Amino acid sequence: MEKRNKIIYWVATALFTVGMLSSAIQQLMHTDAIAEIMKPLNYPDYFISILATWKILGVIAVLIPRFKLVKEWAYAGFFFLMTGALISHLASGDYAIKAILGPLFQTIFIIVSWYFRPADRKINITITE
Repeated sequence: MEKRNKIIYWVATALFTVGMLSSAIQQLMHTDAIAEIMKPLNYPDYFISILATWKILGVIAVLIPRFKLVKEWAYAGFFFLMTGALISHLASGDYAIKAILGPLFQTIFIIVSWYFRPADRKINITITE
């Protein structure tokens, strides 16, 4: 069971971190593909650069050892980022498959990665009375 959980964790983590890193690089380079996805949202260019920077820092936080609290914040940030992206596309009337499926699958990968993360990457909370 433990080996299976580690495999699930690393596959989900690899999928979402590679996706975040590749989209962050595209956002920093202002590629046409990212411009096409972001156009219906009418976000300013500087905001896209801020999102890209946060993605890169979040990927680093998730992948490096230790810093458990920072990891929790990174996972939360990624969850809010992807659910916010999904809601933004839907609210703006952008129902393109690429605009919907990207954030949806990334959200799933984030949740799976967070849930199956190894014990040494979790915050241990003990409640004493």
